[in-house]
Amino acid sequence: MGTIGEGEPNDMTDDPGLDVAGRLAALRRRLVPAGPLTEVDVRLPNTGRTFRVLQPQDLDRLIDAVEHDPEQNLPYWAELWPSGIALADLLVAEPDLVRGRRVVELGCGLGVTAIAALEAGADLTVTDYAPESLLLCRYSALANAGLEPAALHINWRQPPAELFAAAGAGFPVVLAADVLYESRDVQPLLALLDRLAAPSADVLLAEPGRPVAARFVEHATLRGWTVEPDPPVWEGPWPDPRDQGTRVTVHRLRRVPS
Repeated sequence: MGTIGEGEPNDMTDDPGLDVAGRLAALRRRLVPAGPLTEVDVRLPNTGRTFRVLQPQDLDRLIDAVEHDPEQNLPYWAELWPSGIALADLLVAEPDLVRGRRVVELGCGLGVTAIAALEAGADLTVTDYAPESLLLCRYSALANAGLEPAALHINWRQPPAELFAAAGAGFPVVLAADVLYESRDVQPLLALLDRLAAPSADVLLAEPGRPVAARFVEHATLRGWTVEPDPPVWEGPWPDPRDQGTRVTVHRLRRVPS
């Protein structure tokens, strides 16, 4: 896949001469096909920071829109997941993890983690399979942090050349929240990190305790990644009452130079 829209540049910048208000208005116009949107306040459980993000109201409409998607990717991006919130909370608490570093996020969702990364001073590129997700991420990042990330429309299981061109010699930091759902995800993600991450790169992987994530971490160590012992755990509270009781672990993996 390439970037969102035909003929648009990878950073998907609208008119660079627009001020923040103008850019936000332009993004809202491009979001009209996503249907009705609502502003949601997201409070980070440990630091107490609150971000306001845009979220689609009609999930059934989005599900119908991807009925014939060959990748069977449901619009998970349209919900606020505990893993992205926990990862954002970590970056607010420890901004030096990303400050002044080139960072890529795999699966940006509604942009909660992106906001925190940009506020911390990251040189950020976000990626997602859904064009709507990228637009919503850009909008909420601009509205909260006053900055937009570069954005790439990709399927990370079949990564395009544009992604590796953006990586150059590799990204020093890779962010990923709730990207591991099935066993089929493990090897593609490991292979992607082998190509995407710079020597001595850090990978911050937030996950809610699925067995597939434990398998991923195990396989990563076999491929030469070190894993920080006793990773931090977040227990909420989370925006969605249905998520109460979810425990999110943020694993820190570091690439060991050969």
